[in-house]
Amino acid sequence: MAETVDAAGLPAALGPVDYLLHRGEANPRTRSGIMAVEVLDTTPDWNRFRTRFENASRRVLRLRQKVVVPTLPTAAPRWVVDPDFNLDFHVRRLSVAEPGSLRQVFDVAEVMLQSPLDIARPLWTTTLIGGLADGKAAALLHLSHAVTDGVGSVEMFAHIYDLERDPPPQPTPAQPIPQDLSANDLMREGLNHLPANVVGGVLGALSGAASIVGRAVLNPVAAVAGAVGYARSGMRVVSRAAEPSPLLSRRSLATRSEALDIPLADLHRAAKAGGGSINDAYLAGLCGALGRYHEALGVPIATLPMAVPVNLRAESDPAGGNRFTGVNLAAPIGTADPIARMKKIRTQMTQRRDEPAMDIIGSIAPLLTVLPAPLLESMTGSIVGSDVQASNVPVFPGDTYLAGAKVLRQYGIGPLPGVAMMVVLISRGGYCTITTRYDRAAVRDEALFARCLLEGFDEILALAGEPDLHAVPASFAPELLDSPQRSVSGS
Repeated sequence: MAETVDAAGLPAALGPVDYLLHRGEANPRTRSGIMAVEVLDTTPDWNRFRTRFENASRRVLRLRQKVVVPTLPTAAPRWVVDPDFNLDFHVRRLSVAEPGSLRQVFDVAEVMLQSPLDIARPLWTTTLIGGLADGKAAALLHLSHAVTDGVGSVEMFAHIYDLERDPPPQPTPAQPIPQDLSANDLMREGLNHLPANVVGGVLGALSGAASIVGRAVLNPVAAVAGAVGYARSGMRVVSRAAEPSPLLSRRSLATRSEALDIPLADLHRAAKAGGGSINDAYLAGLCGALGRYHEALGVPIATLPMAVPVNLRAESDPAGGNRFTGVNLAAPIGTADPIARMKKIRTQMTQRRDEPAMDIIGSIAPLLTVLPAPLLESMTGSIVGSDVQASNVPVFPGDTYLAGAKVLRQYGIGPLPGVAMMVVLISRGGYCTITTRYDRAAVRDEALFARCLLEGFDEILALAGEPDLHAVPASFAPELLDSPQRSVSGS
Protein backbone atom coordinates (compact mmCIF):
# COMPACT_ATOMS: atom_id res chain seq x y z
CA MET A 1 0.00 0.00 0.00
CA ALA A 2 1.36 3.42 -0.97
CA GLU A 3 2.30 5.71 1.90
CA THR A 4 -0.22 8.51 2.51
CA VAL A 5 1.32 11.99 2.50
CA ASP A 6 -0.08 15.35 3.59
CA ALA A 7 -0.40 18.56 1.56
CA ALA A 8 3.30 19.34 2.14
CA GLY A 9 4.43 15.91 0.93
CA LEU A 10 5.28 14.61 4.43
CA PRO A 11 4.13 11.17 5.64
CA ALA A 12 0.77 11.41 7.41
CA ALA A 13 1.45 8.40 9.66
CA LEU A 14 4.17 8.26 12.29
CA GLY A 15 6.80 5.67 11.54
CA PRO A 16 7.60 3.16 14.30
CA VAL A 17 10.78 4.98 15.40
CA ASP A 18 8.95 8.33 15.41
CA TYR A 19 6.19 6.87 17.57
CA LEU A 20 8.72 5.44 20.02
CA LEU A 21 10.23 8.90 20.37
CA HIS A 22 6.75 10.41 20.78
CA ARG A 23 5.95 7.97 23.57
CA GLY A 24 9.22 8.89 25.24
CA GLU A 25 8.04 12.48 25.77
CA ALA A 26 6.04 11.33 28.82
CA ASN A 27 9.13 10.21 30.74
CA PRO A 28 11.88 12.69 31.74
CA ARG A 29 14.50 9.96 31.29
CA THR A 30 13.47 9.19 27.70
CA ARG A 31 12.36 12.68 26.63
CA SER A 32 13.70 13.41 23.14
CA GLY A 33 13.59 17.17 22.82
CA ILE A 34 16.28 18.73 20.63
CA MET A 35 17.11 22.42 20.53
CA ALA A 36 18.80 24.85 18.18
CA VAL A 37 20.20 27.90 19.99
CA GLU A 38 20.90 30.68 17.51
CA VAL A 39 22.80 33.83 18.43
CA LEU A 40 21.58 36.83 16.39
CA ASP A 41 23.52 40.03 15.70
CA THR A 42 20.53 42.20 16.66
CA THR A 43 17.12 41.81 18.27
CA PRO A 44 14.51 41.26 15.53
CA ASP A 45 11.30 43.26 15.46
CA TRP A 46 8.81 41.11 17.39
CA ASN A 47 5.99 41.38 14.85
CA ARG A 48 8.35 40.48 12.03
CA PHE A 49 9.70 37.51 14.03
CA ARG A 50 6.19 36.30 14.85
CA THR A 51 5.03 36.70 11.24
CA ARG A 52 8.03 34.70 10.04
CA PHE A 53 6.85 31.70 12.04
CA GLU A 54 3.20 32.28 11.12
CA ASN A 55 4.15 32.02 7.43
CA ALA A 56 6.52 29.12 8.03
CA SER A 57 3.77 27.19 9.82
CA ARG A 58 1.62 27.51 6.70
CA ARG A 59 4.38 26.07 4.51
CA VAL A 60 5.76 23.46 6.92
CA LEU A 61 2.64 21.64 8.08
CA ARG A 62 4.49 19.85 10.89
CA LEU A 63 4.48 23.21 12.70
CA ARG A 64 0.66 23.07 12.76
CA GLN A 65 0.21 19.33 13.16
CA LYS A 66 -0.36 17.36 16.35
CA VAL A 67 -0.24 13.60 16.82
CA VAL A 68 -3.48 11.64 17.15
CA VAL A 69 -3.03 8.17 18.66
CA PRO A 70 -5.94 5.72 18.13
CA THR A 71 -7.75 4.59 21.27
CA LEU A 72 -6.91 1.00 20.30
CA PRO A 73 -3.95 0.20 18.01
CA THR A 74 -5.99 -0.46 14.88
CA ALA A 75 -4.08 2.14 12.85
CA ALA A 76 -0.78 3.97 12.98
CA PRO A 77 -0.73 7.27 14.92
CA ARG A 78 -1.23 10.16 12.55
CA TRP A 79 -0.16 13.77 12.07
CA VAL A 80 -3.20 16.03 11.67
CA VAL A 81 -3.51 19.82 11.31
CA ASP A 82 -4.53 21.01 14.78
CA PRO A 83 -7.96 22.72 14.63
CA ASP A 84 -7.04 24.57 17.86
CA PHE A 85 -3.62 25.75 16.70
CA ASN A 86 -2.53 28.88 18.59
CA LEU A 87 0.66 30.49 17.28
CA ASP A 88 1.13 32.52 20.47
CA PHE A 89 1.50 29.32 22.49
CA HIS A 90 4.44 28.28 20.32
CA VAL A 91 6.15 31.63 19.60
CA ARG A 92 7.33 33.32 22.79
CA ARG A 93 9.72 36.00 24.01
CA LEU A 94 11.60 36.91 27.16
CA SER A 95 14.69 38.85 28.21
CA VAL A 96 17.68 38.04 30.39
CA ALA A 97 19.32 40.58 32.68
CA GLU A 98 21.56 42.87 30.63
CA PRO A 99 24.26 42.42 29.53
CA GLY A 100 23.21 38.83 28.98
CA SER A 101 25.55 36.00 28.01
CA LEU A 102 25.31 32.66 26.26
CA ARG A 103 25.62 31.06 29.70
CA GLN A 104 22.32 32.66 30.70
CA VAL A 105 20.72 31.54 27.44
CA PHE A 106 21.93 27.96 27.99
CA ASP A 107 20.50 27.97 31.51
CA VAL A 108 17.10 28.96 30.09
CA ALA A 109 17.48 26.27 27.42
CA GLU A 110 18.11 23.59 30.08
CA VAL A 111 14.84 24.41 31.85
CA MET A 112 12.96 24.16 28.53
CA LEU A 113 14.58 20.86 27.58
CA GLN A 114 13.83 19.37 30.99
CA SER A 115 10.16 20.37 30.59
CA PRO A 116 7.80 18.18 28.55
CA LEU A 117 6.39 19.38 25.25
CA ASP A 118 2.59 19.32 25.22
CA ILE A 119 1.71 16.20 23.19
CA ALA A 120 -1.84 17.52 22.69
CA ARG A 121 -0.37 20.30 20.50
CA PRO A 122 2.20 20.57 17.69
CA LEU A 123 5.53 19.47 19.17
CA TRP A 124 7.65 22.64 19.04
CA THR A 125 8.19 26.09 20.51
CA THR A 126 10.46 28.99 19.59
CA THR A 127 11.57 31.63 22.09
CA LEU A 128 13.20 34.96 21.27
CA ILE A 129 15.54 36.07 24.07
CA GLY A 130 16.56 39.71 24.31
CA GLY A 131 18.96 41.50 26.61
CA LEU A 132 22.22 39.97 25.37
CA ALA A 133 25.40 42.05 25.34
CA ASP A 134 26.01 44.43 22.42
CA GLY A 135 22.34 44.42 21.42
CA LYS A 136 22.40 40.76 20.37
CA ALA A 137 19.58 38.28 20.84
CA ALA A 138 19.05 34.53 20.81
CA ALA A 139 16.37 32.32 19.28
CA LEU A 140 15.66 28.92 20.84
CA LEU A 141 13.85 26.37 18.64
CA HIS A 142 12.68 23.44 20.79
CA LEU A 143 11.48 20.42 18.83
CA SER A 144 10.49 16.87 19.63
CA HIS A 145 12.68 14.23 17.99
CA ALA A 146 9.41 12.55 16.96
CA VAL A 147 9.02 15.29 14.32
CA THR A 148 12.35 14.71 12.58
CA ASP A 149 16.07 14.15 13.16
CA GLY A 150 18.86 16.71 13.01
CA VAL A 151 19.50 16.42 9.29
CA GLY A 152 15.79 16.45 8.47
CA SER A 153 15.23 19.55 10.59
CA VAL A 154 17.70 21.52 8.45
CA GLU A 155 15.57 20.88 5.37
CA MET A 156 12.25 21.23 7.18
CA PHE A 157 13.00 24.66 8.66
CA ALA A 158 14.87 26.18 5.73
CA HIS A 159 11.76 28.32 5.04
CA ILE A 160 12.38 30.28 8.25
CA TYR A 161 15.62 31.86 6.99
CA ASP A 162 16.56 34.41 4.34
CA LEU A 163 19.80 34.88 2.42
CA GLU A 164 19.73 38.65 2.92
CA ARG A 165 18.76 40.91 5.79
CA ASP A 166 15.82 42.61 4.09
CA PRO A 167 14.52 40.43 1.25
CA PRO A 168 11.57 41.46 -0.91
CA PRO A 169 8.20 40.62 0.73
CA GLN A 170 6.68 37.28 -0.15
CA PRO A 171 2.97 36.48 -0.46
CA THR A 172 1.35 34.98 2.62
CA PRO A 173 0.77 31.23 2.12
CA ALA A 174 -2.76 29.88 2.31
CA GLN A 175 -4.18 28.81 5.66
CA PRO A 176 -3.87 25.02 6.14
CA ILE A 177 -7.16 23.16 6.41
CA PRO A 178 -7.68 21.93 10.00
CA GLN A 179 -8.50 18.27 10.66
CA ASP A 180 -10.84 17.50 13.53
CA LEU A 181 -9.86 13.85 14.01
CA SER A 182 -10.23 12.24 17.44
CA ALA A 183 -8.54 9.16 18.85
CA ASN A 184 -11.82 7.25 18.53
CA ASP A 185 -12.28 8.41 14.93
CA LEU A 186 -8.83 7.09 14.02
CA MET A 187 -9.54 3.80 15.81
CA ARG A 188 -12.81 3.35 13.87
CA GLU A 189 -11.05 4.24 10.60
CA GLY A 190 -8.49 1.57 11.36
CA LEU A 191 -11.22 -0.97 12.08
CA ASN A 192 -12.89 -0.20 8.75
CA HIS A 193 -9.64 -0.88 6.88
CA LEU A 194 -8.64 -3.82 9.05
CA PRO A 195 -9.77 -6.62 6.69
CA ALA A 196 -7.85 -5.17 3.74
CA ASN A 197 -4.81 -4.50 5.90
CA VAL A 198 -4.87 -8.05 7.29
CA VAL A 199 -5.17 -9.56 3.82
CA GLY A 200 -2.37 -7.35 2.55
CA GLY A 201 -0.20 -8.24 5.51
CA VAL A 202 -0.83 -11.96 5.11
CA LEU A 203 -0.10 -11.84 1.38
CA GLY A 204 3.07 -9.88 2.04
CA ALA A 205 4.15 -12.34 4.71
CA LEU A 206 3.39 -15.32 2.46
CA SER A 207 5.29 -13.74 -0.41
CA GLY A 208 8.25 -13.06 1.84
CA ALA A 209 8.12 -16.55 3.29
CA ALA A 210 7.93 -18.08 -0.18
CA SER A 211 10.95 -16.08 -1.25
CA ILE A 212 12.92 -17.20 1.82
CA VAL A 213 11.90 -20.84 1.34
CA GLY A 214 12.83 -20.65 -2.33
CA ARG A 215 16.30 -19.33 -1.54
CA ALA A 216 16.76 -21.96 1.17
CA VAL A 217 15.80 -24.79 -1.21
CA LEU A 218 18.11 -23.55 -3.95
CA ASN A 219 21.05 -22.85 -1.65
CA PRO A 220 20.44 -24.04 1.93
CA VAL A 221 24.02 -23.49 3.10
CA ALA A 222 24.06 -19.86 1.97
CA ALA A 223 20.60 -19.23 3.47
CA VAL A 224 21.61 -20.53 6.88
CA ALA A 225 24.95 -18.71 6.76
CA GLY A 226 23.18 -15.48 5.82
CA ALA A 227 20.75 -15.74 8.73
CA VAL A 228 23.51 -16.55 11.20
CA GLY A 229 25.66 -13.73 9.83
CA TYR A 230 22.83 -11.22 10.17
CA ALA A 231 22.14 -12.35 13.74
CA ARG A 232 25.81 -11.93 14.66
CA SER A 233 25.90 -8.55 12.98
CA GLY A 234 22.81 -7.54 14.96
CA MET A 235 24.51 -8.49 18.21
CA ARG A 236 27.55 -6.39 17.29
CA VAL A 237 25.35 -3.42 16.39
CA VAL A 238 23.37 -3.34 19.65
CA SER A 239 26.21 -4.39 21.95
CA ARG A 240 28.34 -1.72 23.58
CA ALA A 241 31.84 -1.60 22.18
CA ALA A 242 33.69 -1.00 25.48
CA GLU A 243 33.20 -1.18 29.21
CA PRO A 244 31.51 1.93 30.63
CA SER A 245 33.45 4.55 32.52
CA PRO A 246 33.25 4.30 36.33
CA LEU A 247 33.34 8.11 36.49
CA LEU A 248 30.29 8.62 34.27
CA SER A 249 27.98 5.98 35.73
CA ARG A 250 25.49 8.03 37.77
CA ARG A 251 22.28 9.47 36.27
CA SER A 252 19.93 12.20 37.45
CA LEU A 253 17.52 14.79 36.04
CA ALA A 254 19.97 17.71 36.35
CA THR A 255 21.85 18.74 33.20
CA ARG A 256 24.26 21.41 31.99
CA SER A 257 25.65 22.44 28.59
CA GLU A 258 28.99 23.95 27.57
CA ALA A 259 30.08 25.07 24.11
CA LEU A 260 33.13 26.00 22.04
CA ASP A 261 33.49 27.93 18.77
CA ILE A 262 36.00 26.94 16.07
CA PRO A 263 36.33 28.39 12.55
CA LEU A 264 35.40 25.60 10.15
CA ALA A 265 38.48 26.24 7.98
CA ASP A 266 40.75 25.79 11.04
CA LEU A 267 39.20 22.44 11.98
CA HIS A 268 39.41 21.34 8.35
CA ARG A 269 43.15 22.17 8.17
CA ALA A 270 43.81 20.28 11.40
CA ALA A 271 41.82 17.26 10.20
CA LYS A 272 43.70 17.20 6.90
CA ALA A 273 47.06 17.45 8.70
CA GLY A 274 46.03 14.47 10.84
CA GLY A 275 45.02 12.40 7.82
CA GLY A 276 41.30 12.34 8.61
CA SER A 277 37.94 14.02 8.07
CA ILE A 278 36.37 16.81 10.09
CA ASN A 279 34.27 14.16 11.84
CA ASP A 280 37.43 12.21 12.75
CA ALA A 281 39.02 15.36 14.15
CA TYR A 282 35.85 16.25 16.07
CA LEU A 283 35.58 12.82 17.71
CA ALA A 284 39.32 12.75 18.43
CA GLY A 285 39.10 16.14 20.16
CA LEU A 286 36.18 14.94 22.25
CA CYS A 287 38.07 11.77 23.17
CA GLY A 288 41.08 13.88 24.13
CA ALA A 289 38.90 15.97 26.44
CA LEU A 290 37.37 12.90 28.06
CA GLY A 291 40.81 11.32 28.47
CA ARG A 292 42.13 14.44 30.21
CA TYR A 293 39.13 14.55 32.51
CA HIS A 294 39.58 10.93 33.58
CA GLU A 295 43.35 11.38 33.98
CA ALA A 296 42.94 14.49 36.14
CA LEU A 297 40.54 12.69 38.48
CA GLY A 298 42.86 9.71 38.85
CA VAL A 299 40.77 7.25 36.84
CA PRO A 300 42.66 6.74 33.57
CA ILE A 301 40.93 4.31 31.21
CA ALA A 302 41.75 3.20 27.67
CA THR A 303 38.27 3.32 26.11
CA LEU A 304 34.64 4.04 26.84
CA PRO A 305 31.46 3.27 24.85
CA MET A 306 30.40 6.04 22.46
CA ALA A 307 27.50 6.06 19.99
CA VAL A 308 27.69 8.12 16.80
CA PRO A 309 24.43 8.67 14.85
CA VAL A 310 24.73 7.95 11.13
CA ASN A 311 22.36 9.57 8.63
CA LEU A 312 20.35 7.12 6.48
CA ARG A 313 18.35 9.85 4.72
CA ALA A 314 18.36 9.73 0.92
CA GLU A 315 17.90 12.84 -1.24
CA SER A 316 14.41 11.65 -2.19
CA ASP A 317 13.30 11.16 1.43
CA PRO A 318 10.89 13.73 2.91
CA ALA A 319 12.15 16.03 5.66
CA GLY A 320 9.82 14.58 8.30
CA GLY A 321 10.51 11.49 10.37
CA ASN A 322 13.72 9.92 11.63
CA ARG A 323 16.15 8.18 9.32
CA PHE A 324 19.32 7.46 11.25
CA THR A 325 21.05 4.66 13.05
CA GLY A 326 23.91 4.52 15.52
CA VAL A 327 27.49 3.30 15.30
CA ASN A 328 28.92 2.03 18.60
CA LEU A 329 32.61 2.85 19.12
CA ALA A 330 35.20 1.94 21.70
CA ALA A 331 36.21 5.60 22.02
CA PRO A 332 40.02 5.66 22.42
CA ILE A 333 40.20 8.25 25.21
CA GLY A 334 43.42 6.73 26.58
CA THR A 335 45.33 7.10 23.31
CA ALA A 336 47.73 10.02 23.87
CA ASP A 337 48.70 10.76 20.25
CA PRO A 338 45.86 12.68 18.54
CA ILE A 339 46.71 11.34 15.08
CA ALA A 340 46.65 7.75 16.34
CA ARG A 341 43.32 8.57 18.03
CA MET A 342 41.90 9.81 14.73
CA LYS A 343 43.04 6.66 12.93
CA LYS A 344 41.43 4.38 15.52
CA ILE A 345 38.16 6.27 15.24
CA ARG A 346 38.21 6.20 11.44
CA THR A 347 38.92 2.45 11.36
CA GLN A 348 36.03 1.67 13.69
CA MET A 349 33.59 3.96 11.87
CA THR A 350 34.45 2.35 8.53
CA GLN A 351 34.06 -1.20 9.86
CA ARG A 352 30.81 -0.62 11.70
CA ARG A 353 29.11 1.34 8.92
CA ASP A 354 29.35 -1.82 6.80
CA GLU A 355 27.46 -4.06 9.26
CA PRO A 356 24.59 -5.94 7.49
CA ALA A 357 22.31 -5.29 10.49
CA MET A 358 23.18 -1.60 10.72
CA ASP A 359 19.51 -0.56 10.97
CA ILE A 360 18.36 -3.37 13.25
CA ILE A 361 16.68 -0.95 15.69
CA GLY A 362 14.53 0.37 12.84
CA SER A 363 13.66 -3.23 11.95
CA ILE A 364 12.43 -4.13 15.43
CA ALA A 365 10.80 -0.74 16.15
CA PRO A 366 7.30 -1.91 15.01
CA LEU A 367 7.40 -4.58 17.72
CA LEU A 368 8.63 -2.15 20.37
CA THR A 369 5.79 0.32 19.74
CA VAL A 370 3.15 -2.06 21.14
CA LEU A 371 4.98 -2.82 24.39
CA PRO A 372 3.62 -1.41 27.66
CA ALA A 373 5.48 1.68 28.86
CA PRO A 374 7.30 0.04 31.84
CA LEU A 375 8.56 -2.83 29.66
CA LEU A 376 9.56 -0.44 26.86
CA GLU A 377 11.51 1.74 29.31
CA SER A 378 13.24 -1.33 30.72
CA MET A 379 14.24 -2.55 27.26
CA THR A 380 15.41 0.93 26.24
CA GLY A 381 17.61 1.07 29.32
CA SER A 382 19.17 -2.26 28.47
CA ILE A 383 19.82 -1.30 24.84
CA VAL A 384 21.44 2.06 25.64
CA GLY A 385 24.96 0.96 26.46
CA SER A 386 26.88 4.16 25.71
CA ASP A 387 28.37 6.72 28.05
CA VAL A 388 28.47 9.37 25.31
CA GLN A 389 26.62 10.12 22.10
CA ALA A 390 28.26 12.42 19.55
CA SER A 391 26.40 13.89 16.58
CA ASN A 392 27.57 15.98 13.61
CA VAL A 393 25.03 18.12 11.73
CA PRO A 394 26.02 20.36 8.78
CA VAL A 395 23.57 23.24 8.38
CA PHE A 396 23.98 26.21 5.99
CA PRO A 397 27.44 27.07 4.58
CA GLY A 398 26.72 30.77 3.94
CA ASP A 399 25.18 33.68 5.84
CA THR A 400 21.52 33.39 6.84
CA TYR A 401 19.07 35.82 8.43
CA LEU A 402 16.06 35.38 10.69
CA ALA A 403 13.49 38.19 10.60
CA GLY A 404 16.20 40.72 9.64
CA ALA A 405 18.83 39.52 12.14
CA LYS A 406 21.96 37.70 11.02
CA VAL A 407 22.55 34.28 12.56
CA LEU A 408 26.07 34.48 14.01
CA ARG A 409 26.24 31.04 15.63
CA GLN A 410 24.07 27.97 16.08
CA TYR A 411 24.49 25.56 18.99
CA GLY A 412 22.84 22.14 19.03
CA ILE A 413 21.62 20.84 22.40
CA GLY A 414 20.50 17.22 22.21
CA PRO A 415 18.61 14.84 24.50
CA LEU A 416 20.20 12.50 27.05
CA PRO A 417 18.50 9.14 26.37
CA GLY A 418 20.10 7.31 29.29
CA VAL A 419 23.63 8.49 28.45
CA ALA A 420 25.96 10.66 30.52
CA MET A 421 26.68 13.12 27.73
CA MET A 422 25.35 14.24 24.34
CA VAL A 423 27.73 16.21 22.13
CA VAL A 424 26.64 18.01 18.95
CA LEU A 425 28.85 19.60 16.32
CA ILE A 426 27.04 22.17 14.16
CA SER A 427 28.75 23.68 11.12
CA ARG A 428 27.09 26.86 9.87
CA GLY A 429 28.19 30.08 8.26
CA GLY A 430 31.90 29.22 8.35
CA TYR A 431 31.98 28.17 12.02
CA CYS A 432 31.82 24.94 13.95
CA THR A 433 30.20 24.92 17.37
CA ILE A 434 30.69 21.99 19.72
CA THR A 435 28.08 21.76 22.46
CA THR A 436 28.28 19.18 25.24
CA ARG A 437 25.19 18.55 27.33
CA TYR A 438 25.87 16.31 30.29
CA ASP A 439 24.21 14.78 33.32
CA ARG A 440 25.49 16.65 36.36
CA ALA A 441 25.51 13.45 38.41
CA ALA A 442 27.96 11.93 35.90
CA VAL A 443 30.19 15.00 35.38
CA ARG A 444 30.74 16.40 38.88
CA ASP A 445 33.71 18.75 38.33
CA GLU A 446 32.20 21.14 35.80
CA ALA A 447 35.05 23.67 35.70
CA LEU A 448 37.59 20.91 35.17
CA PHE A 449 35.54 19.40 32.36
CA ALA A 450 35.23 22.79 30.62
CA ARG A 451 39.00 23.19 30.76
CA CYS A 452 39.55 19.65 29.45
CA LEU A 453 37.11 20.32 26.60
CA LEU A 454 39.05 23.39 25.54
CA GLU A 455 42.44 21.66 25.77
CA GLY A 456 41.18 18.59 23.91
CA PHE A 457 40.22 20.64 20.86
CA ASP A 458 43.26 22.92 21.07
CA GLU A 459 45.36 19.77 20.80
CA ILE A 460 43.58 18.84 17.54
CA LEU A 461 43.93 22.36 16.11
CA ALA A 462 47.67 22.26 16.89
CA LEU A 463 48.02 19.56 14.22
CA ALA A 464 47.65 22.28 11.59
CA GLY A 465 51.04 23.66 12.69
CA GLU A 466 49.75 27.20 13.26
CA PRO A 467 50.29 28.36 16.87
CA ASP A 468 47.49 30.93 16.78
CA LEU A 469 44.69 28.40 16.20
CA HIS A 470 42.59 27.91 19.33
CA ALA A 471 39.05 26.92 20.24
CA VAL A 472 37.08 29.78 21.82
CA PRO A 473 34.98 29.22 24.97
CA ALA A 474 31.42 30.27 24.16
CA SER A 475 29.48 29.44 27.34
CA PHE A 476 32.12 29.85 30.04
CA ALA A 477 34.52 32.64 30.90
CA PRO A 478 38.12 32.38 29.60
CA GLU A 479 39.40 33.44 33.04
CA LEU A 480 38.30 30.00 34.22
CA LEU A 481 41.59 28.78 32.80
CA ASP A 482 43.53 31.07 35.15
CA SER A 483 41.76 29.87 38.28
CA PRO A 484 43.39 27.28 40.56
CA GLN A 485 42.87 23.88 38.98
CA ARG A 486 44.24 20.42 39.09
CA SER A 487 46.96 19.85 36.55
CA VAL A 488 45.51 18.41 33.37
CA SER A 489 47.98 16.48 31.29
CA GLY A 490 47.60 14.69 28.02
CA SER A 491 46.24 11.19 28.53
